[in-house]
Amino acid sequence: MEKFTTLTSRAIPLAIENVDTDQIIPARFLKATDKQGFGDNVFRDWRFHKNGDINSDFSLNNPKYSGSILVAGDNFGCGSSREHAAWALVGYGFKVIVSSFFADIFKGNALNNGLLPVQVSEGFLKLLLKTVEAQPETNLEVNLENQTISISNSDISESFEIDPYKKTCMINGYDDIDYLLSKKEHIEAFEMSR
Repeated sequence: MEKFTTLTSRAIPLAIENVDTDQIIPARFLKATDKQGFGDNVFRDWRFHKNGDINSDFSLNNPKYSGSILVAGDNFGCGSSREHAAWALVGYGFKVIVSSFFADIFKGNALNNGLLPVQVSEGFLKLLLKTVEAQPETNLEVNLENQTISISNSDISESFEIDPYKKTCMINGYDDIDYLLSKKEHIEAFEMSR
C-alpha cells in the first residue's frame, strides 16, 4: 500500500445519504477476481444513463469538481459487505472519503485497501459540502498523524478518530502481513527467549 501522512486536495461533493455498496459498485461488475478496472464502474448507475450516455448532472462528471477526496452524505458504505466498493473508489483515484457515519464493514475494507474514511460531525460535514459546492477550487487538508481535516488557508478544522493499529499501517504503507514483517526482530527475540 501507499504511505499516507498528509493529503491536500480538492474534493468532489456527493451530498447523498445512505449510499450503499451496490450504488458504489453495482453487483453486475463483481465477476472479476482482481482489483483492476473497478474504478471504471464506480457509481456506474449514477454516472451514466441507461443508454450509456454520461449523466452530466452527477458530481463526478462535473468538470468543475476534481480531486482525490470524496465528501459524501451520512451513512456511506452501508449495505452488503463487498470489498469491491473500496477497490472501485481507490481505482477511481480517491484516497479519502469524508462522511458523518460509515458502515463498520465498509470502514474496515477501506482501511485494508489504503482508503482513509474520515468520520466528522454532521455540522462539519454540512459545512464541507456547502464550501466545496460553492467554491470547487477549495483544497481540503487531511493530516493522518494529527488526525485532523481542515479547509486549507482557514482556521476551520475538525479532529477525527482512527484505530491506532490502522493508523500505523496507513502511515507506513503496511497491509497486515507487512505489519507482521515489521515486527520480525521482536518476534524472533521472543521466540529465542522461550
